Amino acid sequence: MSGFGPGDLFLADCPARLAVELIADKWTVVVLAGLSKGPVRHGELIELIGGISRKMLTQTLRRLEAHGLVRRHAYAEVPPRVEYELTPLGATLIEPIHTLTEWARANGDAVLDALDADPEPVAHGD
Repeated sequence: MSGFGPGDLFLADCPARLAVELIADKWTVVVLAGLSKGPVRHGELIELIGGISRKMLTQTLRRLEAHGLVRRHAYAEVPPRVEYELTPLGATLIEPIHTLTEWARANGDAVLDALDADPEPVAHGD
């Protein structure tokens, strides 16, 4: 039990908020989706995702590994081979990611239309 009450979901140190911040990262959902079909090597993920640098992919994979969503497997071979795969915890995110992807497909044009309709978005303070 975490000791947090129902109204405390988005407190700064609440586990649920930390989890949301993890998956809200720019590259997290894309990397998890790239791993959804099974183990993948670093270079294959770069090609699959597109637009992500090697450094950023490495940082994202390390972060996901540290949070228990991705497993790294280094094979004792020459040349070295490393594969990444989802852990059972990481796999629980694939269905929500799929749902979000379907929403994006269905509503992407509407989001772009809204941006085009208001060329000067209002800045919101934190």
